[in-house]
Amino acid sequence: MLYKTRGIVLNFIKYRETSIIVRIYTEQFGLTSYIVNSVRSKKSKNKIALFQPLTLLDLVVYNRKSSNLNRISEMKCAVPFSEIPTNIKKSSIALFMTEMLVKTLKGEEGNAQLFDFLYQSILMLEHMESEYENFHLQFILKLARYLGFAPQSAEEILHQVHGAVAKQTDELQQLDELLKLSYQEKVEVTNAMRRNLLIKILDFYRLHVDALGEVKSLTVLHAVLN
Repeated sequence: MLYKTRGIVLNFIKYRETSIIVRIYTEQFGLTSYIVNSVRSKKSKNKIALFQPLTLLDLVVYNRKSSNLNRISEMKCAVPFSEIPTNIKKSSIALFMTEMLVKTLKGEEGNAQLFDFLYQSILMLEHMESEYENFHLQFILKLARYLGFAPQSAEEILHQVHGAVAKQTDELQQLDELLKLSYQEKVEVTNAMRRNLLIKILDFYRLHVDALGEVKSLTVLHAVLN
C-alpha cells in the first residue's frame, strides 16, 4: 500500500553498483530505511542530491511493518536549500545535527511533534541570516525534550554532570538562556564558552543515551566556529 509522508534524510550507504539504502525520519512512520535503485547511475540525473543529510522530502512510499527495507514510489525536494550546502558554518552545524539524530532517533512509530520540531529547526537554520553560532547548542537542548529527558534548568544539567553546582556563574547563566530562549534570540557566548558548554551538554546526553559514544563531527564544528 502507498502512503504520502514528509521525510528528513539522515544518511545513506551504497548498495551494490548503483543503488543506496537511505535512512529517513518520516512524519508518518518514524525512522525508516528505504532501498533506492539506480540512483548512482549516469542516467539518474543527479537524484543522489535528494539524499544529502537533512534534505526535506515529500514522499510517496510503500510501508510494510514486517520489512526492514521499504521502497519509495515518488519523491521530490520539499524545500531546496541554498545556505546549508554552501555556508561552511551552517553545513558544519548541519553535520553535527545529523550525527546527533542518527545516534538518538529510534525506529519507532511516527511522532508528529518531534518531526515538526526537526523540520522547523532545519528550515530555521537555512533561513537565519546571522547570530546562528549557538544554533547547535539550542538544537540539542530542545531535542532532549522530545527524547524524554528534558532538563528543567541549566542547574539541573550541570548538577547531573558534575554534582554540586556553584550559583550565579557565567556558565550557568548562559546555559540557562540557551535553554529557555528561541533560536532567534541572541545569547552572548564566547567561542571558548561555547565549546565548553557543548562538551557538558553532550556529557548530559551520555547519561541518558547509552550508545552516544564519540561525536566525530565535533572536530570540524570547533574548527569552523572558532
